[in-house]
Amino acid sequence: MPVIRTPEKRFTNLPDYPYEPNYVEINDMRIHYVDEGEGEVVLCLHGEPSWSYLYRKMIPILSEKHRVIAPDFVGFGRSDKFTLREEYTFEMHRDTLLKFIEELDLKGITVVVQDWGGLIGLRVVSMIPERFARLVIMNTGLPTGDEEIPKAFLMWQRFSKIMPVIPVGMALKMGSLPSKPGEKRGFRKSLREASRAMPSEVVKAYVAPFPSSKYKAGAKAWPLMVPVKPDDPVSDEMRKAQEGMKKWEKPALVMFSDGDPITRGGDEWFRENIPSAKDQPKIVIEDAGHFLQERKGPEIARHILDFIERTPA
Repeated sequence: MPVIRTPEKRFTNLPDYPYEPNYVEINDMRIHYVDEGEGEVVLCLHGEPSWSYLYRKMIPILSEKHRVIAPDFVGFGRSDKFTLREEYTFEMHRDTLLKFIEELDLKGITVVVQDWGGLIGLRVVSMIPERFARLVIMNTGLPTGDEEIPKAFLMWQRFSKIMPVIPVGMALKMGSLPSKPGEKRGFRKSLREASRAMPSEVVKAYVAPFPSSKYKAGAKAWPLMVPVKPDDPVSDEMRKAQEGMKKWEKPALVMFSDGDPITRGGDEWFRENIPSAKDQPKIVIEDAGHFLQERKGPEIARHILDFIERTPA
């Protein structure tokens, strides 16, 4: 079980990320998190292959009124990393997040999830619902393998399987670019547009946690964990998460972007199955791709502030 740690010098002078690091030890792994502001807890969970840097545009706005906590999952950001892909399991991520919440004794949590932050975060919500006050669900899903899997994700999963390492910078650039239904641009044109939209120093910040391929085992593992068949290893965990959502009666805000080919249409499952989601306005984040926090962070943060204000705990 080899464990490595990204050198601290990789995180110096990152644009718009001035936050002091905080750490907690969980199962002999050092877990990093941002902790800014005071008040009700807003827990921001990232996905693949990003890290807490994804929330940098939201943290200043949210922390004016609340305590914002943005951890890095094992294998990402400033958190410790396994070098073997086999060490990354759904259960490991789930149990680490459970322990993280217990160690910091977080209560009354408004959890903000996107991508794998949703698969893991919403499963944890279903296990300890008493610690959570609200859900903010963005560009994610709870796939069991029983449903039709979007072609865009299957392509990403196959790509992740055959590539020796995950091209983190390219994934963040391409994933932040909005894509309209039926739009055909070609890979080269899309990459040029994505490169123009994301400054090189921001790309470098996203790549900072991964000095070499041995640091990327966690990024390579996550796409391969997503269930595409009903009997895949994570399928039952997702079914339990779904059941938890169907029983959730505290406030829930569903807020997907209009330009994500991977999760497009997935917001309807949450709106239809979470009883309280019907009580909130239908918000669509326009002109944003899969990583909607990157292009529309301040707008999303203001929606979250409004949501918390109109749903007092």
